[in-house]
Amino acid sequence: MSATASAGGKGKLLSDTLAVAKAEGRSALIAYLPAGFPTIDGGIEAVKAAFDGGADVVEVGLPHSDPVLDGPVIQTADDIALRGGVRIADVLRTVREAFEATGKPVLVMTYWNPIDRYGVERFTAELAAAGGAGCILPDLPVEESEAWRKAAERHGLATVFVVAPSSRDERLAKITAVGSGFVYAASLMGVTGTRESVGLEAQDLVGRTRATTELPVCVGLGVSNREQAAVVAGFADGVIVGSAFVKRLLDAPDLAAGLAGVRELAGELAQGVRRRA
Repeated sequence: MSATASAGGKGKLLSDTLAVAKAEGRSALIAYLPAGFPTIDGGIEAVKAAFDGGADVVEVGLPHSDPVLDGPVIQTADDIALRGGVRIADVLRTVREAFEATGKPVLVMTYWNPIDRYGVERFTAELAAAGGAGCILPDLPVEESEAWRKAAERHGLATVFVVAPSSRDERLAKITAVGSGFVYAASLMGVTGTRESVGLEAQDLVGRTRATTELPVCVGLGVSNREQAAVVAGFADGVIVGSAFVKRLLDAPDLAAGLAGVRELAGELAQGVRRRA
């Protein structure tokens, strides 16, 4: 593990990782995988496989019974994880083991309700202790985020907010003023899932968001292959891929094949973010 990875709050590790990608003249590759899928141990190995293949950052999803922003692929994976008995402790273990194995930034992506029930101070303290870099909170309004942000800051965690094409410029400024790490730009209206093309809306959203902040702007929702990654890398600081990774695990005949698929896809996407269309 590098000296950077072992020092202080891991929110800085996230920022440093994104800065290194920028210095290399490329976008960062950010993978998403839910904890507990296909099993708790298998999910940990999947995160490691994504890093092995070339991901710079991994978002570990905290499975939710009503994932309103997620498409059918991630909903299916969440359901499998929940039926397998996944708990917040397992999500934190996934973060810990992935970070200890790689020294790379691991975020948690979660809806607000589970954290609220668990306790903000308890969750931020335990996530930091596990080596987590921060949290993506897609349904937490910035107006209600102060308690979270203060706790996260105390523990050196990044707070990543999500912006959408429907966000007006004034709203973008309000969101980016209080976020840290990066800004998650949802490229399309609606739920997550792979798309045939990643629209011009995404490029417009990135431009409008950059006008309000110095934070990196990373684009998610819709990227599933090397070519799409190259297109998004042409205008975004990071390319976020989720459903395509989950689908590799869902479609595989066994865990070993699934892990190989995750590793292979990460390698293809890593080439894409370096190539730029």
